[in-house]
Parts: sequence; C-alpha cells; structure tokens
Amino acid sequence: MSWTDERVELLKKMWAEGQSASQIAKELGGVTRNAVIGKVHRLGLSNRAGSGPAPAPAEPARTTAAPLEPPAEPETIEPVQETPEPAPAPEPEPQRPAAPVTPLRRAIIPAGQPLPPQPSANEISPEALASVREVEKTARKISLMELTERTCKWPIGDPATEHFWFCGLATQAGKPYCEAHVGVAFQPMSSRRDRRR
Repeated sequence: MSWTDERVELLKKMWAEGQSASQIAKELGGVTRNAVIGKVHRLGLSNRAGSGPAPAPAEPARTTAAPLEPPAEPETIEPVQETPEPAPAPEPEPQRPAAPVTPLRRAIIPAGQPLPPQPSANEISPEALASVREVEKTARKISLMELTERTCKWPIGDPATEHFWFCGLATQAGKPYCEAHVGVAFQPMSSRRDRRR
C-alpha cells in the first residue's frame, strides 16, 4: 500500500477530527494502526486540533478570613514508663553435617610426559641414595625461573620455605634429570614387575 495524496489528506482530516489511529487504519484499509501512527509523526501531525496545552488550574480565591485563634495548650500527659523487655536469647545455630571427606586424587599426567619423582625410601637402592646425596652437595641450586631444557629439574627441599631449589646439573639425553636423579626417578621394568608379584 502506498500513501497517495488522497489517502494522506483523508488521514490528516480524520486525525484533525480526533479519530484514533485504529479508526483511521480501518477507514483507509490495507494499513495498520502502527503505519498510521508512523505517518502522523512523519507529517508532524502529532498535536491534534483542540488539544493544546492544558489550562493551568485556577488558584483558589483568597478570602479574608477571621484571624485564627491561638491553639489551646495541649494537656500534658505523663509518659508511661515501660519496663524494658529482656532481649531474647540468640537462637543456637543449627549444626551442619560434617562435610564428607573426599580422598585425594592424583593428578593426571598427559601421555608422553615424564612422571614426577615419587620413589619411596624402601624402593631406592642405598647406592642410588648415596649418589643423590653426593650430587645434591654439588648441585647448582637454581630457582624455577632459571630452569632450562638442559638443567636438572629435580626439586629439593620444601616449596613452602625459602630453602627450596632445583638441582640444575646437566640433564641426561631425553630425560628431565641429571644422571643421579634419573637413577632414582626411573627404574627398570624388571624391578617394577618384581614388586607387583
């Protein structure tokens, strides 16, 4: 539907008469109420005839009234002293059931990554332990930020203290640790099979 000159004139006339957008849409046919409202605004017809600004409310006429008498003094009422109520005892907090203890889970290590050192003292040979102790005396004692691909990443000490460091000696080819720490961290398959039996 297009807005022909005749349809626009009819819209203007009906709008000026105060008819609603729905009534105008029905009269014009083939147009919605919203289309009529949009056209009215585009034509700048939003003010209807006779719908000027509302007159200001008239001020009430001032009459000369007799002077007011002073108000009578109110009777003094003595306040009733109430005894304060004792504060209610705080309600005891409901006891929450103890949180279930969940067993610690071991971290999942992606395939192809070397396992972190986790040997127990009874599985390590005394020779390997002696070798490790000797190596740790000569270790470079480097920080995490100083580690490279060629430095031994064996952690020594408690990470929660300032006496924590990494070995830092030269690594074995294809391993993350030096020769002494590789002997502790990696064990031959035969010894592992023997332990399972």
